[in-house]
Amino acid sequence: MIIRFLGKKLSSFQIIIIGFLGLILIGTLLLILPVSVKEGRGASIEDALFTSTSAVCVTGLVVQDTATYWSGFGQAVILILIQIGGLGIVSVAAFIAMISGKKITLFQRSMLQDSISAHQIGGIVKMTGFVFKVAMITEVSGALLMLPTFCGKYGVSGVWMSVFHSISAFCNAGFDIMGDKTGPFSSLTSFASNPGIVIPICLLIIIGGIGFLTWDDISANKFHFRRYRMQSKAVLVTTAVLIIVPALLLFLFEYTESPAKDRFFFSLFQAITPRTAGFNTASLSSLSGAGSMLIIALMLVGGSPGSTAGGMKTTTLAVLSANISSVFLRKKSVHLFGRRIEDSTIKNAATLFMMYLTLPMIGAAVISIADNLPVGTCIFEAVSAIGTVGLSSGITPSLSTVSHLMLILLMFLGRVGGLTLIYAAIKSKNADVSRRPVEKIIVG
Repeated sequence: MIIRFLGKKLSSFQIIIIGFLGLILIGTLLLILPVSVKEGRGASIEDALFTSTSAVCVTGLVVQDTATYWSGFGQAVILILIQIGGLGIVSVAAFIAMISGKKITLFQRSMLQDSISAHQIGGIVKMTGFVFKVAMITEVSGALLMLPTFCGKYGVSGVWMSVFHSISAFCNAGFDIMGDKTGPFSSLTSFASNPGIVIPICLLIIIGGIGFLTWDDISANKFHFRRYRMQSKAVLVTTAVLIIVPALLLFLFEYTESPAKDRFFFSLFQAITPRTAGFNTASLSSLSGAGSMLIIALMLVGGSPGSTAGGMKTTTLAVLSANISSVFLRKKSVHLFGRRIEDSTIKNAATLFMMYLTLPMIGAAVISIADNLPVGTCIFEAVSAIGTVGLSSGITPSLSTVSHLMLILLMFLGRVGGLTLIYAAIKSKNADVSRRPVEKIIVG
């Protein structure tokens, strides 16, 4: 069935965007209900819209502490929004259709391909089933690993805490429900050096952030790295570098007054969580200027294509790095792991890089003007929003409506993806395919 809106045929990219907007609206309406708030009165439209957007876009920025403000029903709504937003609205809809025995049409398969960033439409339904199977196993395993620690400390309520934090971590959302136990907006600081929480959360973030195609490669080829797709190789290598190098730098130059064990866990966690997860186990205000810059850079990169994470993506960084290498070595084409990268891919990477540099700068300027705050602080918040990270310098709850709307827009842009918006706005038939005369221009 061809989907139309106001008499116009919609592309798969447009449907994906409308799906996200629709889910945000539903979440907002549910969170406005009095039953969603502990005090028994409905949340304001601003708070509900911000929270719903942050949950659907798996960001984690909040204007109200999740544990102390929202009721059990409200927290359940937030968790469902996180799960659907993390796995993708189209993927969830297709999975429901699959288990109900409905046939997946060719157009729906095409939407699935765009939704999970698959290379081909063949086998896309099987891939969707695989994605949900891995997600379920991983989230259940994560909850079971955290269960002894949470239940040992908080009793039966530890079951809900284990489930909530497992799904939130796997979906790279960063929402936590620790506020009523350790203070509002405290995140996981009370478990900073507890391996029973830190290690499962780190593993869940990484697994959720490497992408569905990488899972498929690992499942099919196990430890035979040479058989992996070039994309999977780029994802795994870049992810490893972005964990090891920042963790080492943080260990050597930050948290120097803490014991070695605490420094290790602080450094490891803070190297992993900025790439769209949003939990924190140590105060970000204690970081040096260089440490804050490192966190901002990690937030911009984000996770990998077709994953539960947002951001510019690890593959974008890998392609840009390969392009820089080819320029320095004066190669005619760009190569990565023995394969040539298409010019269109390099153009897309450069476009995304510029978008992720420009948009948070604009957002930070708007927030700075609207709330009369230092630009540096606003940049951290804006980058956290567009990278769908959720780390905060502490200013988000007190910002004005204008600034909240700007963060909502940045979160949405960061989750649906810059290229998805471009492709949704510009149809391929309108693209200029003519070849113009060549003229040289000097750069650099």
